[in-house]
Amino acid sequence: MLTEHLLSSANSLSDGIVALRRAIHAEPELGLETPKTLAKVREALADLPLSWREGTSCTGAVATLEGAKPGRRVLLRGDMDALPMDEKTNLEFASTIPGRMHACGHDTHTAMLVGAARLLCAMRDDIAGTVDFMFQPGEEGHHGARFMLEDGLIDPLPDAAFALHIMPNAPFGVLAGRPGPLMAAADQFTITVKGQGGHASMPHDCIDPIPGTAAIVSALQAMVTRRFNAASAVVVTVTQIHTGTAFNVTPDSATLCGTIRTLSPEHRVKAQELIAQTAELTAAAHGLTAQCQFEQGFPVTVCDSRAVELGKAVATKLGGEGGWRDLADPIMGAEDFAYLLEKVPGAMFFLGVANEGEDWRQCCAIHSPRMHVDEKALPKGTAMLAGCALEFLESGWSQG
Repeated sequence: MLTEHLLSSANSLSDGIVALRRAIHAEPELGLETPKTLAKVREALADLPLSWREGTSCTGAVATLEGAKPGRRVLLRGDMDALPMDEKTNLEFASTIPGRMHACGHDTHTAMLVGAARLLCAMRDDIAGTVDFMFQPGEEGHHGARFMLEDGLIDPLPDAAFALHIMPNAPFGVLAGRPGPLMAAADQFTITVKGQGGHASMPHDCIDPIPGTAAIVSALQAMVTRRFNAASAVVVTVTQIHTGTAFNVTPDSATLCGTIRTLSPEHRVKAQELIAQTAELTAAAHGLTAQCQFEQGFPVTVCDSRAVELGKAVATKLGGEGGWRDLADPIMGAEDFAYLLEKVPGAMFFLGVANEGEDWRQCCAIHSPRMHVDEKALPKGTAMLAGCALEFLESGWSQG
């Protein structure tokens, strides 16, 4: 089934894919509630032979295509939510809502998944098996995939699951992936440092939390480099420090916030234990106390080696040997597709969408307010999603 016809069919859908992407981009929604985006998706697929299930805890939905014959079950996923940030692209279809932007490409993910649904529905008579199209809100830290699982929307579980993520600073049209850990677990920490405030001109009458807080920041960096093997990918970054109200007031307390990125359950637990120990002991050395709180984020995104081999085979058939790149190392960003991959073998792949012909190294990355996407790459993503589904339904894990 994987022939040049699949890519040419995807290219024939290009206008619709781009139009949907732009409509979603202009009206971004945040978090677990993306009703306008879902309405656009359902309207775009209204003429197709799909059955729908929607959740109760968020606006997630799954559209299901039953093939002409029984067989395996495969899931394809696209996320729908945007980021709380102002857009600075000056595009004609830029966000019309201040403080919201599709800066992570979820608009393209959704549009490509809609294109894949249309491609596969047109091939229904040749399909043996079932395809679930998972339209998910709340990927940007809101655990949308977990909520959809808890709502029973992914029941029965598929035999395999695949997803794409665009990369605006990667070569145009090139697909990439790796077996094992692809993206990191992402947890958050908050450290409250308590001292005793007073007049800033008389620090000897206070227990100033600010020097101790600064020492904790430095100590955390040393903790990572001295308590973890240098070959281990562990990232602890302080991203916020809050304290003080006036230039002449020593505050009572200070608060540190930040992120923890790890690639194994063991390091995830160890990092949190060491952060608490380091903060408490460093604070005590300055006559302060420190209390640590942790918020558990997404787990590690682990790709099944068989699924990666399948994706590599599909990408190569679609784009030749140059259409695929093996990633040497994981990316320390996080992705809640990890919740699916904890339960189902599968993989996520990256699609380069830097402007064709430009130096992709100079392009803005995701989460930039100036991020651009070369929309000519989107049919390639549509064909990749559809191709992974077809290859798995037809041959299972034979590629592995």
